[in-house]
Amino acid sequence: MSYEGPESEAARPRRTRRALTITSAALVPVALLGWLAYSALGDEPRRPAGAASPAPSAPAAPAAPGGKASPSAGGDSLAGKVVVIDPGHNEDNFRHTAEINRQVDVGNGKKECDTTGTSTDAGYPEATFTLDLAHRLRTLLEKRGATVKLTHDGDRAWGPCVDERARIGNKAHADAAISLHADGSAQGNRGFHVIMPGPVHAGAADTRPIVAPSAKLGERVAGGYRHATGEPFSNYLGDGTGMVTRTDLGGLNLSTVPKVFIECGNMRDTSDVALLTSGPWRQKAAQGISEGIVSFLHES
Repeated sequence: MSYEGPESEAARPRRTRRALTITSAALVPVALLGWLAYSALGDEPRRPAGAASPAPSAPAAPAAPGGKASPSAGGDSLAGKVVVIDPGHNEDNFRHTAEINRQVDVGNGKKECDTTGTSTDAGYPEATFTLDLAHRLRTLLEKRGATVKLTHDGDRAWGPCVDERARIGNKAHADAAISLHADGSAQGNRGFHVIMPGPVHAGAADTRPIVAPSAKLGERVAGGYRHATGEPFSNYLGDGTGMVTRTDLGGLNLSTVPKVFIECGNMRDTSDVALLTSGPWRQKAAQGISEGIVSFLHES
């Protein structure tokens, strides 16, 4: 976006501008002669009066392996950090009901392997939303230097199951993991909420080491998302804080790395639907989530 200045800015009088032009023109030959004489004597010649200073040259970014420019080596770089993004559900899950209904162990009980997710009343699927948002978020984080892995990229017939989604983050030794979703509540229920893992120590699940860092990750993501999108905190979950703790989600229970879910809005509320189905707004959502993750990674 370009900014041309306020329309009310007054124009300068023509007479003054002309007088300044004549004066400057009369001084240039004298200034040039003095500069040329000095340049023969010194290593750092002074510029003639009125001459524009050359723009300083920016230091070249160090080359990364393969010849690509590396991100800035400053404090904003996420080089060495790994982020796992989990786009909730799969567009083709509805074609594989037997597979996704299979029960998997989530430590303190059994859950379906996966679900179809929700959709807007007009048929825009949650899985389409989450994958698009994941792509936008991946691009932003990679620009900051992070290594980003997706649990799936629209390249699977169904799933993956919730236990596999957790294992992908664990195997990657992710510094942060996030699962992207949109809710399917009633009309009038609107806003977003972030879901954090509660303490679970049962079977293959032990969230105790990740509860505290996941809470910090959730707070940062909620703050960044709220700031970038203007989306309100959920008016039906979280007591107005936008923060919810759960112990029944396999993707959180089985995680060994800091992880949260974000329900980006309600796909059954007309106000939220207008946002969730907008590409420019989804870019804001990706930016907000990215800001939260970056803030968390810089503090961890």
